[in-house]
Amino acid sequence: MRIVALSVFERIVYHCHCLDPTEPGRPTLEVDALLRDGDADGPLLVAVADYKRMAGFDAALAHIPTLRDAGRTTVLDGVEYLTFPLWQETT
Repeated sequence: MRIVALSVFERIVYHCHCLDPTEPGRPTLEVDALLRDGDADGPLLVAVADYKRMAGFDAALAHIPTLRDAGRTTVLDGVEYLTFPLWQETT
């Protein structure tokens, strides 16, 4: 699954959409947003609710437990997020 982040603020992806819904168990994140200092200091975070919207509820229910077991989720201020720790800046 390829997700494109359109706005990021302090590591949290606020607007995103799905480019390719295949393989929802292996989400990847592309960033097409202006990043300012502090916006990408650490793993980028996509809300699990957004993941469910993009992957579909049934696919999300099937894959979220595996993503949790793999350490790909975190909870911040009571909201569960998918984490994307590995990314590199391109020009």
